[in-house]
Amino acid sequence: MLLQHLFLLLSFFILFSCNTQEDLCNSRTLRQQQDLNVAHAKEALSYCKQKKFNTDFCVLIDMSVHSGKDRFFLWDFKQKTSIDKGLCSHGCCKKPWGEDHSKCEPIFSNISESHCSSLGKYKIGERGVSQWGINVKYLLHGLETSNKNALKRFIVFHSWEAVANKEVYPAGTPEGWGCPAISNELLKRIDGKLRNSQKPVLMWIYE
Repeated sequence: MLLQHLFLLLSFFILFSCNTQEDLCNSRTLRQQQDLNVAHAKEALSYCKQKKFNTDFCVLIDMSVHSGKDRFFLWDFKQKTSIDKGLCSHGCCKKPWGEDHSKCEPIFSNISESHCSSLGKYKIGERGVSQWGINVKYLLHGLETSNKNALKRFIVFHSWEAVANKEVYPAGTPEGWGCPAISNELLKRIDGKLRNSQKPVLMWIYE
């Protein structure tokens, strides 16, 4: 009988701990998340007008969202909504590469060899050849003090076969060395828009 009580108590503790962690990972409602994206999109449009960037669309990446859920958004300024979305990896930092240990608590850094992602606004730059995914990458130029070392750190935008095409929550997206990587299918869908843009496209990574 005592063993049964101890087992029940232990089960309750584990369940409570898991639920508490999930609550921390998902502290915002879907509506609050959408409102946050709209607010960032408004600021992004103002920035794009000021810097003479593309004012048709931009890329928003909300790192406050659990990595197993969609947090990469191709935002259409004219329609005032996302027109495509998907999963996006972040850097593993000191944790094992290719796993999802920090799926709801990523750490950010601008330091070389940190293997962490960096928050802030980026200019999506030159298209090139990648060894990952569909073999396409875009250079990322950090525009703020929080990400100004992006080029020096070889932080680029690319696809990765380890990133799923659909949400995998409660599992997370595998973590790399700091690049915002998306699924092969998603990059195939948006590559044309990026490649054909006559003006620089803004990418904004925030939490």
